[in-house]
Amino acid sequence: MHLLFLAGRVLYGGFFLLAGIDHFRHVGMLTPYAAAKGVPAPRLGVLGSGVVLILGGASVLLGIRPTWGVLLLTVFLLPTSFMIHNYWAVTDPAARQMDAVMFKKNMALLGAAWMLLLIPQPWPLSL
Repeated sequence: MHLLFLAGRVLYGGFFLLAGIDHFRHVGMLTPYAAAKGVPAPRLGVLGSGVVLILGGASVLLGIRPTWGVLLLTVFLLPTSFMIHNYWAVTDPAARQMDAVMFKKNMALLGAAWMLLLIPQPWPLSL
């Protein structure tokens, strides 16, 4: 069971870790999108959220201070979901559908992050 939990942590934390790295790799593409969604200081927002994603994802993946990792993921997922993926304000049907999917995905990821808080610490196979 410990190996299954570790595999889940690698998949879940790795998802956020890679997303954070992508914020830096694709900052030029993400900044205009964030600006179009009304994010103040969009480049700083993209880079700052990249840091939050990397730290939160690494925390969960490695099992290092996972409560802080969940807090960081929450700090990313809540505002991103409501500011960037606000499908209820989108008029284009295709964009609305994509934002609805992303909003629901983020809410599911948030729920999974909060469930991690119920796992006794230190986590098995953590650094």
